[in-house]
Amino acid sequence: MKPSLLLIGHGAHDDTGAAEFGRFVHRLRCRLDGVAADVSGGFAARGRPSLGDSVASLVARGHHRMVALPLTLGDEAAITAALARARVAHPTLTYDYGQSLAASPGALALMGERLADALAEMPRLTAVSPADDHEAHREPVTPAETAVVLVGHGSSDAAANADVHRVSRLFWETHAPGLLTVETAYVSDAPPSVAQGIERCRRLGAKRVVVLPYLLFAGAVLERIWAEALAYAAGHIDLDVRCAEVIGDCEGLADLIIERYERTLTAGEPEGDRLEVSFGATLEGPVGAEPVEDVETLEGVLEEVESLTDALDGVEPLEPAGQDVLRARRTPRERPAMAEGRV
Repeated sequence: MKPSLLLIGHGAHDDTGAAEFGRFVHRLRCRLDGVAADVSGGFAARGRPSLGDSVASLVARGHHRMVALPLTLGDEAAITAALARARVAHPTLTYDYGQSLAASPGALALMGERLADALAEMPRLTAVSPADDHEAHREPVTPAETAVVLVGHGSSDAAANADVHRVSRLFWETHAPGLLTVETAYVSDAPPSVAQGIERCRRLGAKRVVVLPYLLFAGAVLERIWAEALAYAAGHIDLDVRCAEVIGDCEGLADLIIERYERTLTAGEPEGDRLEVSFGATLEGPVGAEPVEDVETLEGVLEEVESLTDALDGVEPLEPAGQDVLRARRTPRERPAMAEGRV
């Protein structure tokens, strides 16, 4: 039996998000039945069950080694901090930490499916009657007149907001190259807002705008995105504004997580993503970062340092001339001047 799988969400703002997270954990538990020793999930920042409670439950059932996968599209600082606290509370716990879904090709592909669904099925967000003469004679909107507003949660951390911009660009080039543009907006803590993102698309010439949430699960944040989009659409009846769904609890997302679970097991060390060095320190790093070569290099350096330390015990300080020699060896040599006209 393979190690347990621990799914870690950043946090749930309401019961809707927590319930969908729970349904997805149950889906993975069914998919990995007979493969993984157990499957559990918890939240690092807010929501129940907490990550600490989930880890305690797994350990109580005898599972001391697990694969920890962040089930988030955003910042992982809260997740890694929560895992560190769990390690302190449970000294026997070891885990392999996998990559998040942020900017991954698989997540972008699922978002592409949600965009296609919105373009094909979702009604436009206006109160215009289908019998309206102007609406009935509206010219078909071409892809070149269609834009996307990719909406992230938003953060006070500029780097986190820049990551969402990067995802927008990747999504445009890989899954929406024929569209007018893919703009970025945020729900809170950073501009532009959802309405500002839609307005920018309109000014660029878009006749149809699809609001695409950069979220895994539904909940209060998704409802806020839709509410802002609907409010804008109500004041711009000539613009076709649509909202796409989140990735959500689905088989496609389960496939991505199982793939990461297997990949993390293949890349991880038997005792988790750790390296015990000779002086007892523990180094941690990303799974799959060529640990064997790094281990050999580090051990070689440590052995050389220890041998030099032993050799220097009791040695008198260097005379000034010897210090000059050491400085000369540390200083990079200047390149010799090249003869004019030669290459």
